[in-house]
Amino acid sequence: MSDLTIRFRPKKLEDVVGQLHLTSKDSALYKLVKKRKIPHLLFFGPPGSGKTTLAKVIAKEIGSDFYELDATNLKIDKLRKIIQKYKNSLIKPLIFIDEIHRLSKNQQETLLIPMEKNEALIIGASTENPYFTLTNAIRSRAFLFELKPLDNDSLLSLFKKVQSEMNFNIDKEALDYLITSSNKDARAMLNLLDYALALDEKNITLENLKSLRPVSLKDGVSSKDTHYDLISAFIKSVRGSDIDASLYYLARMIDSGENPEFIARRLVILSSEDIGNANPNALNLAVSAMEAVSKIGFPEASIILSQITIYLCSSPKSNSSYKAIKKALDYVGKNEKLEILDYLKSKSSCKGRYLYVHDFGGYVKQKYLSKDLKFYESLGIGFEKTLNEWIDKIKGKK
Repeated sequence: MSDLTIRFRPKKLEDVVGQLHLTSKDSALYKLVKKRKIPHLLFFGPPGSGKTTLAKVIAKEIGSDFYELDATNLKIDKLRKIIQKYKNSLIKPLIFIDEIHRLSKNQQETLLIPMEKNEALIIGASTENPYFTLTNAIRSRAFLFELKPLDNDSLLSLFKKVQSEMNFNIDKEALDYLITSSNKDARAMLNLLDYALALDEKNITLENLKSLRPVSLKDGVSSKDTHYDLISAFIKSVRGSDIDASLYYLARMIDSGENPEFIARRLVILSSEDIGNANPNALNLAVSAMEAVSKIGFPEASIILSQITIYLCSSPKSNSSYKAIKKALDYVGKNEKLEILDYLKSKSSCKGRYLYVHDFGGYVKQKYLSKDLKFYESLGIGFEKTLNEWIDKIKGKK
């Protein structure tokens, strides 16, 4: 952790930037902290959004001792010793567990009694929504709060605070790169600024910033070439099978310091959304390109991105799969859940009613839904035509 990150870490809720929905005087969390009546909490949000910072601020506000643990190497004995230390104390420790979604089921169960008896205040944090990986018992004992990505105004506000205390110069172009290349991550911005000041404590230059961070951390480029407009033009050009336009926008993004892995991820999505089974190999190659780009990086990654871009441009286009799952999700979201037919359940009471297709040469007519539904409509483009022939042939067997 850089010196600036430590030096300018907020000391009270009012100093926390970019999370007004949690730290404003009207927010529930603010009121609970000020009343010192804090439930167990789960924070989730992107890196650098302030999860650890907020937990430390809460500990300071309520006068609790702060212990920071990491779920990836958490030792149960250490956790128990912390709790035991405060067994007869009026003060309860605040135990912060980073990457809490990585806790095993046994580790989660160890937390249940301390949480239930309020022997410690548990705050978990994750870059992923931990509700999907934590047990019902943990979820029922804690409240979930989401931290939003910091916007550029929040980072600029933090930067100005640093500049006013450190007294250095920076021009507009360097400031723009410092903020936009940090991908809404306060820690990343302060880290870059700290080492740029080590190079020159009076002047922050674009040259020094780029010597430390040649490629933007963000999924996008500078404010002059906005992330949304360039990536939108690029994807629409690939979808439209215009090879030269696609290469132009690809070159623009590369030249502006775009993260190569972000471009590759978007091409993986496109290969499924806009090509799909019209050319099933497109997804395989896009995933391979993404993996190669992540291991190689610029400048050579530009060749890989060019190759996969040309391939995807040249592939037949179909959004049949995309539309099918959209229809299915829409139906599930708007209608009552259909009862699963009993003979399809894992523990069915209707033994013998389920027809095992391999006993019938690979296909036998059988109901799999209690209601007739239709989501998929093939466009018959490219390899989809072959798949249509296969399914017709399969279902035509006696």
